[in-house]
Amino acid sequence: MFHSRLLSGSVTCFTALFLALLVSSPLFAGEHERTHKNAIVLAMFGTTVEPALEGLLNIKEKVEKRYPNTPIKIAFTSNIIRKIWMKRSKDPAYIKQHPEIPAEILHVQSPIATLATLSDHGYDTIVIQPTHIAHGEEFLDLSNLVKSLSSIHTTKAKFNPFNKIALGRPFLGTIGTAHPYSDDIEAVVHAMKEDIDFAKKQGADTLVYMGHGNDFFPSGGQYLEFEYLMNKTYPDIHTIIGNVEGFPNLQRTMEKLRHSKAKKIVLKPFMVVAGDHAMNDMAGEEEDAWKKQIEKAGIEVIPVIKGLGVQDPVAEIFVQHLADAAKDAEIKLK
Repeated sequence: MFHSRLLSGSVTCFTALFLALLVSSPLFAGEHERTHKNAIVLAMFGTTVEPALEGLLNIKEKVEKRYPNTPIKIAFTSNIIRKIWMKRSKDPAYIKQHPEIPAEILHVQSPIATLATLSDHGYDTIVIQPTHIAHGEEFLDLSNLVKSLSSIHTTKAKFNPFNKIALGRPFLGTIGTAHPYSDDIEAVVHAMKEDIDFAKKQGADTLVYMGHGNDFFPSGGQYLEFEYLMNKTYPDIHTIIGNVEGFPNLQRTMEKLRHSKAKKIVLKPFMVVAGDHAMNDMAGEEEDAWKKQIEKAGIEVIPVIKGLGVQDPVAEIFVQHLADAAKDAEIKLK
């Protein structure tokens, strides 16, 4: 009787152990067990001006420092800019003349091509951080791309091209309750302190920013809220912001300068890079350039051909927005 019970108990234990081993074995789990791999994509408008690349690469450098063990790819959202780099990448003379250009810029891809390449290499969990200033056309297009790719579901879930795609916020924030845009604008204002300090050292009474803007998106309110908070935070230097496209525009900027009776200003791009807009629309020698228009009003102008991306406090804002997006999506980056 005793031996019978012992044997019965041994069989039960053996059966339980066998089943546990079977369930945990690769054969039971299937041959296509998937391991999720993480990557970061920095989605930038881009630039064709070689020195202006410094701002973009500085942002990437800060991200690499924060996440040294996660692959980081750069993608340009501008079709025109990518086409120019594609042409340059096939020009041996250009490559020889510009050995400083990184291969990732020379062969830069669109966000969708970059994501496809990552997918081909097994990376299915992606955090995309845009370096756009506002919630405008480029950011909205990127957001729609993310939604579309995230909606792709194969018959067998393990073959889905992506596990998760998270999208970070632009510089001035975006809509939503998780991260109030007003907090993002406040962080930007604090990051601009070095511009205020520079204006003071130059003996200027006003700091004028030239943003890009957009004729079809009502993002002007974010720029105006930024302007208001700059003046509230730094009352010693008057801050005015205008855009190349949309509102607030150059006309409003001129009206504000006349009203404040400005004598000497620092003129700076409110863009991540100091590219074509900064060199021509802002500080160019053409009569319609901002510098020329302001000088015609009898105001001394100190142009600064430097994009926001080269400033470390600005780069760190993008890093933080990336970290927030990863945390919200429960993606652990290393």
